Amino acid sequence: MTTKSHFNTLIEHTGFFDAVVKRRHTRLFPSMAKSLFIFFLFFSFSYYGFATMILIPMDADSQKNHLKAYGITYWVLTKEQKVQWLLNYRGGSFLLPDGEAIRRECQIRGVSFEVISEEKAESILDAISSPSQNQEAVILEKAPKIAVYSPKENQPWDDAVTMVLTYAEIPYVTVYDTEVLDDQLALYDWLHLHHEDFTGQYGKFYQAYRTQPWYIEGKLNAEALAEELGFSKVSVEKGAVALKIRDYVIGGGFMFAMCSATDSFDIALAAQGVDICEPMFDGDPSEPNYQAKLNFDNTFAFENFTLERNPLRYEFSSIDMTNKRRNVPRESDYFTLMDFSAKWDPVPTMLCQNHTSLVKGFMGQTTAFERSEIKPVVLVLGENKLNGEARYIHGIKGKGFFTFYGGHDPEDYQHRVGDPKTELELHPNSPGYRLILNNVLFPAARKKKQKT
Repeated sequence: MTTKSHFNTLIEHTGFFDAVVKRRHTRLFPSMAKSLFIFFLFFSFSYYGFATMILIPMDADSQKNHLKAYGITYWVLTKEQKVQWLLNYRGGSFLLPDGEAIRRECQIRGVSFEVISEEKAESILDAISSPSQNQEAVILEKAPKIAVYSPKENQPWDDAVTMVLTYAEIPYVTVYDTEVLDDQLALYDWLHLHHEDFTGQYGKFYQAYRTQPWYIEGKLNAEALAEELGFSKVSVEKGAVALKIRDYVIGGGFMFAMCSATDSFDIALAAQGVDICEPMFDGDPSEPNYQAKLNFDNTFAFENFTLERNPLRYEFSSIDMTNKRRNVPRESDYFTLMDFSAKWDPVPTMLCQNHTSLVKGFMGQTTAFERSEIKPVVLVLGENKLNGEARYIHGIKGKGFFTFYGGHDPEDYQHRVGDPKTELELHPNSPGYRLILNNVLFPAARKKKQKT
């Protein structure tokens, strides 16, 4: 409300109160009526005059719906209002301007919030700024424009990112090869790579699913699209798409990939100009000694990896740890988020905000990353110490940033082809899904040079 409406409301309430008091109580209890009036005046003035900020707590005990809290924050940014992200304060809370519309939206979406005075907000910010506290307040300035790279036809699996964006009520646009090759990525601040194979091997589903209608149709559609776009093979066309995405990031874009989109993207970059596909994928044999022809200087995150030569094996390369996890039982499959200095390294700190430092593990075609094959310049944000594997990594490329997150669905331990989608109404406080939404808000932050 504006100041005027505050006083209008106050006047309306006091007028009503005055009428009631005069009619019913003045003659019997004049001192009580006066005391009640003063109390009501003080309460109304305090409520409307001093409670001027909204705090959305993100700790485990105070927040009913962590995922939709990100949607509220995004919605406020779309109204051209700034938000402060309080890193490491109560699970990475958000400080918003006060307003009836924001309060109402929180109530509608089931998001917990606290109305606090400006003095209280200043006290919190002062405490956060103390050198003794590993906390920082980061200003979020604008709602990023979001694109999801995904084919137009339905796939027999779901994508965690599109599910959580929909649940959190954060809008996005779907793009695919035509839009990417037409340089339309420049219209967006943030790009998610769907469960995708950028090597042209159709997800290496050949052995298990080559007779399935969805596989046959998907292969035909991919070949038709490659021909329409002027390419002789799907692998060549996907390589060109990977280059366009690379240029988007170098130019300042934010890229987030999960599952097989992580390693297959880097493999496509390393294999530019090299045929690594067997005849069942592209109609002709692969190049002799193609492993030796890979150029790891082209990749974002990985180096010195070995490609899987067997076309019947559901695996791309030695990057993935899925088949090296026999010593990781499901009940103890958790990964730990790394602890960074909020003041000196706000970027990785932002990406690791959560109400727990221990996150449930989950499988995927690419579940986790071999530590020895991650480039030294890439930060490991989350790791499974039991297996010595990286689950969540982040890096800089040119003017842009990328994050790779292993696994398919944070709330479905072993999501398989054809499985029903996860109902996020049952997981509103999912730590694994929070990591995705940290990345969604990341481009909204005021740019601040990283110090390490």
